[in-house]
Amino acid sequence: MTYDFRDKVILVTGGAGGIGSALCHRFAAGGARLVVVDIDEARAGRTAGELPGSGHVGLGCDLLERAGVELMLDGVAATHGRIDVLVNNVGMTSSERFDARSVESIEREIDLNLVSPLVTTRLAIPLLRASADPRVITTVSLGGIFPLGETPVYTASKFGLRGAMLAIGLDLRSKGIQAGSVLPSATDTRMLRQEAVEGGNSMQFQDAPQQPSDVVRAAVSLLDKPRLEAYVRPGESRLVRCALLAPNLLPRLFPLFRKRGERGMARYLEDLRRRGLARQVGGRWELVEEA
Repeated sequence: MTYDFRDKVILVTGGAGGIGSALCHRFAAGGARLVVVDIDEARAGRTAGELPGSGHVGLGCDLLERAGVELMLDGVAATHGRIDVLVNNVGMTSSERFDARSVESIEREIDLNLVSPLVTTRLAIPLLRASADPRVITTVSLGGIFPLGETPVYTASKFGLRGAMLAIGLDLRSKGIQAGSVLPSATDTRMLRQEAVEGGNSMQFQDAPQQPSDVVRAAVSLLDKPRLEAYVRPGESRLVRCALLAPNLLPRLFPLFRKRGERGMARYLEDLRRRGLARQVGGRWELVEEA
């Protein structure tokens, strides 16, 4: 069955980012009306203004501020009266190692990646119930299955988010709301580029990063065929799930993949250089800000 986007009200958090904006463009192309939510109100407005069709709006909202989320949803209620699809797409990571990070940065990353999608989903329940066919899609990560040594806080948040959304999907299904998650691996977005120039987790670069359009296809597949999880690269998902059957072997397995990952990261950085997105200054990599 192919999902009918026409006249659907779809709210996307992190909607001005690489994956978020790609999702918004795909949904709008199908005839949906998008509510693009991003902490950067100007970027949210620009993204909404670039979408095909009409009826789109860009809203600035800090999802860590409950009062702001409530105010944002009140505005959606006044304008649309419902949400047909809620897409929890906001996320962040940091290349700072755990033993050097501030406690405040740990709390912020957990709150944004794990707590804010749960709070947003809970507060949106009345608007979802007003839809004839309510859906929730959450962007998780293969980092929600496989531990990433360099980014343990991101791993913790995504492990928690995956578990929470599996449970929420089971709970809400009997109440008429279909909820599922997309689990992408490394995706060519600004977040990954920043991590690469900062020398982040090389394990992500076993293969070339996928594109936001790949994640979009997985998300659309959840709408076409509702289920608890969809994997962008099924082969990768099987590999990481098998690896977790014997977690005590991970310290032996990691060195086998480390060199390949480091070579993959080097190739990715060179690709960013060719595309004019990164450069080396004094032997250090840095991003070139896009216009």
